[in-house]
Amino acid sequence: MKTRWAINRFNSHLSSSAISTSIENKLQSSQTLLLRSGDFEFPFNHVDTSLLLSLCGKEGNSRLGSSIHASIIKNSEHFDPKYQSNSRNVLAVWNSLVSMYSKCGELNEAAKVFAKMPIKDTVSWNSLISGFVRTGEFGKGFELFKKMHDLGSFRFDQATLTTILSVCDKTDRLYICKMMHSLVFHNGYEMEISVGNALITSYLKCGCSNSGKRMFDEMFERNVITWTAVISGLAQSQFFQESLSLFFEMHCGLVDPNSLTYSSSLMACSGLRAEREGRQIHGLILKSGLESDLCIGSSLMDMYSKCGFMEDACRIFDSAEELDEISMTVILVGFAQNGLEEEALQTFVKMVKAGIDIDANMLSAVLGVFGTDTSLCLGKQIHSLVIKKNFSSNVFVSNGLINMYSKCGDLGESINVFNQISERNFVSWNSMIAAFARHGLGFEALKLFEEMTLEGIEPTDITFLSLLHACSHIGSIQMGMEFLESMSKLHGISPRMEHYACVVDMLGRAGYLNEAKNFIENLPVVPGVLVWQALLGACSIHGDSKIGSYAADHLILAAPESPTPYILMANIYSSEGNWKERAKVIKRMKVMGMKKETGLSWIEIEKEVHSFVVADRTHPQTEIIYDILGQLCRLMKDEDYVPDKRFSAYDLYQETEFD
Repeated sequence: MKTRWAINRFNSHLSSSAISTSIENKLQSSQTLLLRSGDFEFPFNHVDTSLLLSLCGKEGNSRLGSSIHASIIKNSEHFDPKYQSNSRNVLAVWNSLVSMYSKCGELNEAAKVFAKMPIKDTVSWNSLISGFVRTGEFGKGFELFKKMHDLGSFRFDQATLTTILSVCDKTDRLYICKMMHSLVFHNGYEMEISVGNALITSYLKCGCSNSGKRMFDEMFERNVITWTAVISGLAQSQFFQESLSLFFEMHCGLVDPNSLTYSSSLMACSGLRAEREGRQIHGLILKSGLESDLCIGSSLMDMYSKCGFMEDACRIFDSAEELDEISMTVILVGFAQNGLEEEALQTFVKMVKAGIDIDANMLSAVLGVFGTDTSLCLGKQIHSLVIKKNFSSNVFVSNGLINMYSKCGDLGESINVFNQISERNFVSWNSMIAAFARHGLGFEALKLFEEMTLEGIEPTDITFLSLLHACSHIGSIQMGMEFLESMSKLHGISPRMEHYACVVDMLGRAGYLNEAKNFIENLPVVPGVLVWQALLGACSIHGDSKIGSYAADHLILAAPESPTPYILMANIYSSEGNWKERAKVIKRMKVMGMKKETGLSWIEIEKEVHSFVVADRTHPQTEIIYDILGQLCRLMKDEDYVPDKRFSAYDLYQETEFD
């Protein structure tokens, strides 16, 4: 084992007289540190040994640390308070030894040292408690804290409190947070700013925002960590307006924000879609000179993309001196959220070609942009990259693959990916249920939901959207209504407008248009655009102009700039042969300056997606395409096929329509 690093690190922390040349030579010539047999003399004093052990813990070098431990055992009289006049220095060595093993993740060794320590203090307990907490063994750490408290021989300090509070970050640990808060007051630590900061953070992470805010209000002194804790905690708890208000209050005070404060305030702007406030904060960041901070850059890109200003997000991305995985994931997600799927895919391809190390989050983000018009071949290439980089076991990537394959039309591969997931989360189940519903396999979706229930996975609002969609496809009205009712009664989930729209679609598809109309009129909320679109779409299927006109009138009020109600009503009148009313609708549409959205068809051939619109002449193989279409039309005519002209795509702006 090389020990050169130890000398360099040690020299940077000690004065030039702290290590003699002879000791340095011994260390450099030895392949293991301080393990010489015979009458080898221990070269360091207690302070030097403590510092070297601390460096071992910081560097994670347990091998060197255990070598020092062996020398301590061999020279036990130097580290026994019975034989040393300065017991404080001896204790520092033992504490450093426990801390070293804890930081290196060797908690069994740390516990053994702790048990055999000839002398202990609060730092000794804190070192072991911190080790358990840091490695995720909170139960053992908390049990050790209770033992320390019950013994009464060692008084816990602010470091003990903040260590326990640092892992009170889930709702089921709120009771521990409250217990620690009680101990804070009973032991006189309420004036300690670090303890107050930890309590604010814990309360907010445990979902008790009122207690966290009250704690902040009652703080005797506030530093930048205090302000950042409450601003960040409120933003993460989706109390965006309160978070943003506190940030601007902080800005008007004496405490300057740091990079995390700015990032948290930008998160609040993202949640509120508050572009104006976001730009103001961007200006403050530029003035503070923190624009090159990676975390702030990612937060700015996220804010601009969520507010719909992708050009600004791209400008920050392109001008960044340094990019990390978070930045690249944010820009990919931003493209997807703004409907720029092609740009997201192109950017991802550029990243791969540039040799950027692609991580699981980036793959998950790019898989999320795939839709029905995206290249399945490209999706398969990304799947091969997933396998190559050994991310198949990542549940988030696998969930993305399920969605990608189902949206691109390959349900079989979705099923294969789902079956290969060893530990499925609720998103995995939701994705597969949605895939079956998307492909019209309602019974399979319902069967999978039963399996999900047996596995003990709690359904979410997304689960019920897919289930209602499945019931709509198979015409199971009773089961669909039972699902809607169970959302609030059994699972405590409040239905959203999307759920109500699914129910209207379900009733409408089955021909129960009056029932769908009555359902809307009895909703506990004001019906939105999606609900009226669902009803009007059902009327279009069944050619009901009476209820269709009712739905169209409400849809026009809800979305006055949408051409959808006019187009669907024109189709309904066409199906009835009511050309006069159809002409009135089209004329009204023309007067209001609305245009019908162009229908688009596509097909993927040899890794390339070809898109077409009506009367398209832009394709390079147009002549061949129209020649084959002509041949097909002649074959159809020879077979006596008679087209249904009720829904023919008439020119909406022919003057003859308005005569």
